[in-house]
Amino acid sequence: MSLVIAPENPSRPSFVGVVSGISLNKPLEQGAIEAIDRGMDQFAVLVFRDQPLSQDEQINLSLQFGPLDSGLRKATGAPTRFKHDQLIDIGNVALDGSIANKDNKKLIGVLANQLWHSDSTFQHLPVKYSMLSAVVVPEEGGQTQWTDLRAAWDALPESTKHYVEDKTGWHSAFHSRMMLGDNDYSQEQLEKFPQVERPLVHIHPGSGRKVIFPSVHITQVSDLTVPEGRLLVAELLEHATQAQFIYSHIWRPGDYVMWDNRSTLHRGTRYDLSQRRDLRRTTTLERDFELVEIAV
Repeated sequence: MSLVIAPENPSRPSFVGVVSGISLNKPLEQGAIEAIDRGMDQFAVLVFRDQPLSQDEQINLSLQFGPLDSGLRKATGAPTRFKHDQLIDIGNVALDGSIANKDNKKLIGVLANQLWHSDSTFQHLPVKYSMLSAVVVPEEGGQTQWTDLRAAWDALPESTKHYVEDKTGWHSAFHSRMMLGDNDYSQEQLEKFPQVERPLVHIHPGSGRKVIFPSVHITQVSDLTVPEGRLLVAELLEHATQAQFIYSHIWRPGDYVMWDNRSTLHRGTRYDLSQRRDLRRTTTLERDFELVEIAV
């Protein structure tokens, strides 16, 4: 059986594709890699069912789509329970394998992931794809939602398009965590991720479509006061996260989901933190992304 990518919901336009006819635990042929890249440009989110992966298998698979990044751990130096630094822990499992207590600092990241964002837009070189492998999922809650920022742009009023098209947002690695009361960062850690400036609107290189690009990482907007800018970001997020733009994924163990950070936002949904949730993310770096760095 050869690789097939079909719409997740054939009855209506969707930015989510379901991939079949492929095994992810062994090296992919070049044709399969190219087909997945084309599928990402068309859809933006691809779902692979029944693909349980070991840590090594997930790393090897992800490397076929580009060099990997370890995200915020480059600044925090937080220890990991994984054998690879490039595996990012999206779960509530402590270093000893137990379920993390509520006073465990790692849960700040779990909670911050419930805010709408695109991964690592605060980096000098942001990421392109993110890939999430489900190992253990809670009985209820803990879905992941994505929103299509291309469709959100298309649906904006023309007056709003004109207003935001030339504006930029300043992205901070620690903004969302500080919003949740996590202020315990040294100056050295903060300096590892100086704020970067990115357009509020860009053209997605694969599809050629315009994208509106708000995020919880944005601290301020060009040409606006801080309160005005944050209210504008909130307005754009409210628009972009309407139900018609959203896909909610109900996880099963063995699910593998891949998405394009340049055309989507995502968030996790609330779940009982006393139930184990073990999801493992990898991210590929975006090599050809122009930006302006802002001194802080």
